[in-house]
Amino acid sequence: MDLSTFDIDAPRWDQSTFMGRLKHFFNITDCRTALLPDSRLDEAKVLVESFRAGSVPPGTSVEQLHYAKKLYDSAFHPDSGDRMNLIGRMSFQVPGGMAITGFMLQFYRTVPAVVFWQWVNQSFNALVNYTNRNAASPITPKQIGVAYVTATSTALATAVGLNLYTKRAPPLVARWVPFAAVAAANCVNIPMMRQQEILNGIAVTDENGNKLGHSKKAAVKGITQVVISRITMAAPGMIILPIVMQRLEKYKFMQRITFLHGPIQVMLVGVFLVFMVPAACSLFPQRCEIPGIAWYFICLSFASNEPNIHRGHLGRRWQRS
Repeated sequence: MDLSTFDIDAPRWDQSTFMGRLKHFFNITDCRTALLPDSRLDEAKVLVESFRAGSVPPGTSVEQLHYAKKLYDSAFHPDSGDRMNLIGRMSFQVPGGMAITGFMLQFYRTVPAVVFWQWVNQSFNALVNYTNRNAASPITPKQIGVAYVTATSTALATAVGLNLYTKRAPPLVARWVPFAAVAAANCVNIPMMRQQEILNGIAVTDENGNKLGHSKKAAVKGITQVVISRITMAAPGMIILPIVMQRLEKYKFMQRITFLHGPIQVMLVGVFLVFMVPAACSLFPQRCEIPGIAWYFICLSFASNEPNIHRGHLGRRWQRS
């Protein structure tokens, strides 16, 4: 293939379809890339940036460029180009999420265990959200701290409150308490972490990429989609797995290996997340369009000097919570 016609920044798959987005996110959430050394990631970055600059080593193939872009997307911040810390990368979401979620589902009976694992989860989320923050809408350390404390408090209040409330409820109901706490924290954490976008709006462009201004309504739509995707990501593992474990624990062989229940849940959560991380990220397009007269009124709210704007796109960055 003639590399002069190759666009390294163009999505490899059609992003207007769910299957195209699913393939894209399966590619960049591949947890195997989290095992690669920084030197290999830096080599991929050099190759991507060299190609963008019009210089590429002789003999470089399209597949090599695709793989380099895969590593670049999985490990480097899309706005700043800086290498992200390991825990905050998309490629670490499956191993990191499966460990924490598995132990949240296992240690749900006592208040101290609930408090500890919800705190660990929200601390993990805070680091991931900070790592994947939108560089165009900077957030101060104070705002990060407030978001962290608020989300953690919400998760703890929900988990502890429901834990005490479900003492007399069927055992299965108590097993679903961690999911309720995670869902509640999602609804608080992401808007708090991205409050600058809600307050100031996010940049919108026309179909040619020309910046038109900033829209608060577009920000609200994008952040709402992120919240939905994050809850969807957690739901199958945290709702279905408790049912599976409750039934398995009735068997004698499971009663003899209670010390393995935690590791078993961690591995089963991993099976769910391998599919649900890319699937949840694929629910909504990364570039959304609000056409026609609705877009005209949105634009009037932030760009009254451009009354002829009728349509645009909003960007939505991925973020775990």
